[in-house]
Amino acid sequence: MQDEDFTADVKMTPYWWETSPREATARTVLPATADVVVVGSGYTGLNAALQMARGGRNVVVCDAEAAGWGCSTRNGGQISTSVKPGFETLARRHGDDVARRVMQDGRDSLRWIEDFVESESIDCDFGVVGRFHVAHNEAALRKLTQSTRNQPAGFEVPAHVISRAEQRTELGTDAYCGGVVFPNHASLDPGRYHAGLMERVRAAGATIVPFCKVNAIVRDGTGFDVATASGRIRTRNVVIATNAYSGPLSRWHQRRIIPIGSYVIATEEIPEALMDELIPRNRVISDTRRVLYYFRASPDRRRILFGGRVSMSETDPRRSGRLLRRELVRLFPQLHQTRVSHSWMGFVGYTFDELAHTGQQDGVHYAMGYCGSGVGMASYLGMRTGQRVLGLPEGETGYGATGFPARRYYTGNPWFLAPAINWYRIRDRINL
Repeated sequence: MQDEDFTADVKMTPYWWETSPREATARTVLPATADVVVVGSGYTGLNAALQMARGGRNVVVCDAEAAGWGCSTRNGGQISTSVKPGFETLARRHGDDVARRVMQDGRDSLRWIEDFVESESIDCDFGVVGRFHVAHNEAALRKLTQSTRNQPAGFEVPAHVISRAEQRTELGTDAYCGGVVFPNHASLDPGRYHAGLMERVRAAGATIVPFCKVNAIVRDGTGFDVATASGRIRTRNVVIATNAYSGPLSRWHQRRIIPIGSYVIATEEIPEALMDELIPRNRVISDTRRVLYYFRASPDRRRILFGGRVSMSETDPRRSGRLLRRELVRLFPQLHQTRVSHSWMGFVGYTFDELAHTGQQDGVHYAMGYCGSGVGMASYLGMRTGQRVLGLPEGETGYGATGFPARRYYTGNPWFLAPAINWYRIRDRINL
């Protein structure tokens, strides 16, 4: 009997791995010494490594899994300005100067990644396609409209409101109430972007050692002794770039990062005419729910990639895939006969203040906590972290001036997540 949700050859791995498969085995021997050890081979770690290697440092990148196994190849490939709190909130918390620096970093990150992909000739289907941020109810549309028309002076971005009556020019559903188009937002293929980064990091002379879990980092005089599953390595500097996959390696960071499961499906191929009806302008789409959905067409416009947070603790992509397909069909009844070809999940690194953070702790450099906007911001802050290790003044950012808050009784296990998400779902349902 045919499964109504999944294709017969469904894969519980990211769609992006079809063209950019992960390396299956470790092929590199861990050196005994390095100038810098980078823990984590996602966008943060690789962009930091690239800056440092080109700056003359001997860099070793270690990862517990295959290079890029985490969310750097599991995300939706959507790129925005990456700053969630508004200017007034930031100014109230940190003062006008820091708020302006953070807002500027967000805008710089969007411009930087476009320039970087172009200058490095990374073939990853990068495109400035624009984002349609849709309102799940009328109150959300009013709020979006107001914020679009009252942007902070000096930080205005191109944006225009789409009414509910106009919505089908952007999206083939009546399930939303209109929204706002941000024409400068972009998309790419996360797997191919990551593969391109690895090529350039290796070409710069850095060493990437997959399947080499870092178990301990010990300060030793002027440097560090790093214990890994493949042996020990002596280094002058360490960069932690593990985001939601940080774990107990650094208890200080673990108390500040909230790993939240994010789930994605890819549909089987759909007809061209149907894709033109569903996503006619090839935008990336996000909605205003607190427990949000985000989706887009695949780069070849043959599939829908649909993501969201459909579970508090589920790690079985077969179960989450069924839930996501149900929501996809609710939004797009036209897809009621379309099945899922790929289903997967990963962990997003959230923070208690909804800001990314970068800096030093006990001499260890770090950047993490991208709150669901990691493609652009992880790349940007990874790059800035590499500059900071090199001693370059441009490595300092507004994000490094905000502190990195923890919470009492939180040690890395987000026990509060289930009741919080349930509460947010109730509020979404009753239009609060």
